[in-house]
Amino acid sequence: MGGLEQYDVKLLMALNQAIAGRKDFFRWLLDNGFPELAAFSNAIRGDREAMGWLFQHDYAWLAILSNAIDGEEKARFWIAKACHPVNIMFALACRNDEHALDWLQQHELQVFIMLSYSTAEVLDTQAAENAGPYVMHF
Repeated sequence: MGGLEQYDVKLLMALNQAIAGRKDFFRWLLDNGFPELAAFSNAIRGDREAMGWLFQHDYAWLAILSNAIDGEEKARFWIAKACHPVNIMFALACRNDEHALDWLQQHELQVFIMLSYSTAEVLDTQAAENAGPYVMHF
């Protein structure tokens, strides 16, 4: 089973920039053999097409990780059971879980702390954009 810990730190740094919205890093991931990381960065942003691509191209674990970040309990359970612990701790840290952030710090996984902060910022922006008085929810 896959896990983000399998990727080189430099790739995770590029992923961090793509999550933060840097299209040049998104494109670099896409053009240099890591379309799954590019799709994951978009899936975090709520891109349904990216989620579908992940499922269709044997990267379901990244789609499920995105769902775990979104707080889906079944996805969190699956990630905790099927992947290295860093993945569930990352998903929880994206939601500012202090225990998870401490765990990442204790294991000297600064890149995952950085990724969780970038992801949390994206999620906070999405929440703010979807909470306005002029947003229709169907």
